Amino acid sequence: MVSTVTEGMGGTLGSVALLVGLGTMLGKMIEVSGGAEAPAGRFTSILGPRRVIAALTAAASVLAIPVFFDVGFITLIPIIYGFAKAAGVNPVKFGLPVGGILLAIHVVVPPHPGIVGGAGVLGADIGWITILGLMICVPVGVLGYFVAKRINRRDFVMLPATAEQFRLFGSGQSDVEREASAAQANSNPTGSSVSASPQPGTTLTAPSAPSPGMIIAPIVLPIAMIMLGTVSIVLLPEESTIRPVFAFIGPPIFALLVTISLAYYFLGIRRGWSSQQTGEIMDSALAPTAIVILVTGAGGVFARVLTTSGIGTALADTLSAAGLPVLLLSFVLAAVLRLSQGSATVAIITTAGLLAAAVSGSEFTTVQTALIAIAIGFGALGFSHINDFGFWIVTRFLGLSVADGACGPEQCSPPSLVSQVSSSPRWSGLSCPQ
Repeated sequence: MVSTVTEGMGGTLGSVALLVGLGTMLGKMIEVSGGAEAPAGRFTSILGPRRVIAALTAAASVLAIPVFFDVGFITLIPIIYGFAKAAGVNPVKFGLPVGGILLAIHVVVPPHPGIVGGAGVLGADIGWITILGLMICVPVGVLGYFVAKRINRRDFVMLPATAEQFRLFGSGQSDVEREASAAQANSNPTGSSVSASPQPGTTLTAPSAPSPGMIIAPIVLPIAMIMLGTVSIVLLPEESTIRPVFAFIGPPIFALLVTISLAYYFLGIRRGWSSQQTGEIMDSALAPTAIVILVTGAGGVFARVLTTSGIGTALADTLSAAGLPVLLLSFVLAAVLRLSQGSATVAIITTAGLLAAAVSGSEFTTVQTALIAIAIGFGALGFSHINDFGFWIVTRFLGLSVADGACGPEQCSPPSLVSQVSSSPRWSGLSCPQ
């Protein structure tokens, strides 16, 4: 039993811990630098003032890649409030599509812990998951813009406490502004130290705000490197002289290491932070990540126990006899687990553990295995309610009641529809072999 637990934990964290840790450090650098506003302003200038919702959704889709769902939403709240205040509308009209795309990327795009842990359990390729996940999330974001417009035809009544905070926003007296001001007061860009635990949404003062390119580049760079490494294996012949180069730069861990090094200089040192400050900011990202990494490792232990005990094999035999498409079953199992216990990360890793034997015992291609992992991720997307921490973040800041929140961005957003389509039985090639 001890050896099973050790092998399951070590085998999973060997590929997950570095990815999650490096991705979290990159997200913290972007968050503390105040860079969330830069993409929002840039997309607004490109799309125009009449398409502010589309601009915020685009900005959220970029910010969501390195930042966890809850941190990303809290970081964008001042921007959502500011645009909603200027437009004279309920902030839920901006927050609905933002929450939808943040969660969609959180469950299917690395380096988020759920999909990375699920990929490790299933043996899925991170590169293909990144490519296919982003290919799905792009139309999901576009669809979310139009679906949100339709849902927002209904007038949501804000809770009194949130309505008061929204009314005070812009005067310097709202809780959102006070928390940001207090955090800024604790940071000293010219001194030798900085708060070791910057709160979500807080920023460090710097000589100049980061430009949109400076924020978007470290997010796009690792994705581009991973894609080049993955696609080169398929497109380039083995005797190609440049194939080893792409194979060298393509591994996700190397791509994130390069990006972190560049972010350390361009977002930190070059903008006036000392080496100690920048290091402390990166260090502060790791403490809250520890529990996520341990939960991911526990999922690997669970998968190894299922395999060793023969439960996974029995489930695989049952699926083969039933002839159920693996994509459909992946989606349904993840959705049920998400509904029952609340955490999307736990739902993804647990579902991957349940299906690991069925996947490994079948002759699925690399792309098909990646699609199974994505189907699990989208299955864990919906059914967020009172047992989910993200549910309370969204309802609190948007002023939704529990009843309204039960049909909020995580239930009514189009990613749920897309995930059902992608998991449908029409994927005949991904059925359990008879």
